[in-house]
Amino acid sequence: MSRVWFAQPLETVATWWRILRGDGITLGFTTHDRDLWFDGVRHAAAPGMIPSAIRRTADFTPDSAEVQGSLSHAAISAADLAAGRYDGALILIGVVDWDSLERATLYAGTLGEISEEDGAFAASLISHKAALLRDPVPRTSPSCRAEFCGPGCNLSAAGFTQFGIVAVVDADRAALICAGLVTPELYLGGMLRWLDGPLAGLRAGIRAVDGNWLVLDRPIDQAPGPGDRVLLRQGCDKLLETCASRFGNAVNFQGEPFLPGNDRLMRYAAA
Repeated sequence: MSRVWFAQPLETVATWWRILRGDGITLGFTTHDRDLWFDGVRHAAAPGMIPSAIRRTADFTPDSAEVQGSLSHAAISAADLAAGRYDGALILIGVVDWDSLERATLYAGTLGEISEEDGAFAASLISHKAALLRDPVPRTSPSCRAEFCGPGCNLSAAGFTQFGIVAVVDADRAALICAGLVTPELYLGGMLRWLDGPLAGLRAGIRAVDGNWLVLDRPIDQAPGPGDRVLLRQGCDKLLETCASRFGNAVNFQGEPFLPGNDRLMRYAAA
């Protein structure tokens, strides 16, 4: 039988929340006055972190919640917020008995908009139920709707991913050269993930290729040094011709390149 929380006038209960960032780092916090270990995560005492009221509904309306706190905690810095390390991070909020460590999860979602002012931050939370508001019906498109090497594409990412070694970085252009990269043009529209240096764990898209330079779609605020490793994945322009000739994967093409468009209604009839 599950526990009924706050059934007694006085209970040994604290709030906890856990942040799972996209770069692989997991952070735990609690309103208790000492650190608590459970689920393999140390939840640091953070009395300056204030979770607001959590509203849960029985229908499809997304639950709402918000977290506020101080940037003085060593685990959360303004530099990490600016670098995007918390963008889209998963978050769990619950209650824990700090004596028996019995616990329950009250809220699950992702971090939404994060604002910063006077050394403090506030983050709105997006409930997992918000996914129910998205229209699941695909729209016709002449280009492929599937993510490269993702569901629907069905290609193995291992065949189009390789390690690279940073040779030169141009932070002003948000560009870099990887040593020994024979065909940089294959990575246009692809993805780069930093494995070493101050940006380790962060991802960036490759929006342009200029000779041997890979130009990223996000700034390089903390330039890595030569010799740092990166993970590179090739890109795809999502055209049927590319899918068939380069990847031999036309059978999985998720688009309608030969479907007549609206302009066909405006054409004159031909004999």
